[in-house]
Amino acid sequence: MLDRRFDDLQAPDDFPLAILAKAPLLGRVKTRLIPYLGEQDAAQLHEQLLRQTLVVALKATSAERIVLWTALDHAHPLFLELAEHHGIALLPQPEGDLGLRIHHALLSMPGPGLVIGSDCPVLSPALLSHCWGALQNADGVFLPAQDGGYALVGTHHSNIRLFENIDWGTEHVMSQTRQRAQELDWDIVCPAEVWDVDRPEDVERWVLSCKEPPNGYA
Repeated sequence: MLDRRFDDLQAPDDFPLAILAKAPLLGRVKTRLIPYLGEQDAAQLHEQLLRQTLVVALKATSAERIVLWTALDHAHPLFLELAEHHGIALLPQPEGDLGLRIHHALLSMPGPGLVIGSDCPVLSPALLSHCWGALQNADGVFLPAQDGGYALVGTHHSNIRLFENIDWGTEHVMSQTRQRAQELDWDIVCPAEVWDVDRPEDVERWVLSCKEPPNGYA
């Protein structure tokens, strides 16, 4: 589970951070929530989660070290707004499965770095910084998610084998990734378990966890 003591930690220094995000297109994001929320609200939820993720990221590291890797519509107004307002870089995600896209983001960094998605509302600046610190003494760092996936991965030098033969989108992702790491003889650390917003109960959990209800969810 998430350890609240991370909230008291301070960032030791700036670090490279990649955020993978889709444009908030109707019917193309948060598809598992569309039967519950509808296309419009699902897209709005996706946008709000991305904005929150970026706010957290900017408190953990400098804008110059953040790259927002875009998908679906690389020139979407939301992406352009975030880049202009915050001074972050935009790069298009390549074609391929999630593993290939994560690998590409890690490979594009000049050295060690972290990759996150945009749907984990319990990420905090302190937790990101803690993961960066933990990576200094390990080959890889992960934040396993309660649904069997993971919300963060960090490596010193990415190896595509870490992301091959993974059943993306299933409860087997983290366990299969552990197997790949073992095959590579990698030492990995997992500082905390987190949760993301994919199911109706996750939306309710997110709303309850917010100090102020997200727009449209009061």
